[in-house]
Amino acid sequence: MTVLGGKVAIVTGSARGIGRATAEILAEQGARVLINDLDGDVAEQASNEIDGDTLVFAGDLTQPGVPDQLVEKVIGDWGQIDILVNNAGYTLDAAIHRMSDDWFQKMLDIHVVVPFRMCRAVAPHMREPAKKEREEGREVFRKIVNVTSISGTMGNAGQANYSSGKSAVVGLTKTLAKEWGQFKVNVNAVAFGYIETRLTAAKDEENVAQIGGEQVRLGIPEQLRQMATVLIPLGRPGTTEEAAGGVFFLCSPWSNYVHGQVLHVTGGQFGGMTG
Repeated sequence: MTVLGGKVAIVTGSARGIGRATAEILAEQGARVLINDLDGDVAEQASNEIDGDTLVFAGDLTQPGVPDQLVEKVIGDWGQIDILVNNAGYTLDAAIHRMSDDWFQKMLDIHVVVPFRMCRAVAPHMREPAKKEREEGREVFRKIVNVTSISGTMGNAGQANYSSGKSAVVGLTKTLAKEWGQFKVNVNAVAFGYIETRLTAAKDEENVAQIGGEQVRLGIPEQLRQMATVLIPLGRPGTTEEAAGGVFFLCSPWSNYVHGQVLHVTGGQFGGMTG
């Protein structure tokens, strides 16, 4: 028996990494899942490889109107939305005195503006059914999970832009929880620590991504990667599957009374990558 049978989920940035692992576990548990990524080919590949009912939407969610188009596609094909996981994101690291306005704004756009627009786009499809259910005396829980980071909850050197964006996600989460609790929409966030993904792989010439027509180098310096055993009480980075487990909990019926919270999935790490 699956936990999420009959549910429809949107996971942004779900062709790779934590997003893909999240899409996989939601599909395994019976949900129909929308796979989204900038790279349409990779999104299609993920959709084909995930065992379950999936849709693909390739597009840049930072562009106005695109989040609405994504939601319209889901509604057009499946007619409902029960789960939204705002996961899409990347990093552009620099010391604050060397950081450009453009790099700062890009992190706000992807990490704050996109989740805001996604939540606004799903609003009628989560709130209106809930009003009818309330009139009928029924409780049907829907879920929004926003992905933040310990960089946002604790700060991290070299990530003023990313930390600011991820910190704002916490404020968005807590505010939406107050607004939509009456509609039985659980709104929570997951703050990840050091999880093995492209964003935390070694920073080298091959670890790059094409974002907005620009080549962006991903990853972190190797010396910081080596500090993981010291900084993390469990002694290692987390896997994408372990990260997705935290998201799944907040999408599951077991979290129906968990609301407006930030779940830290960090292996016990209590500070940023530099303490």
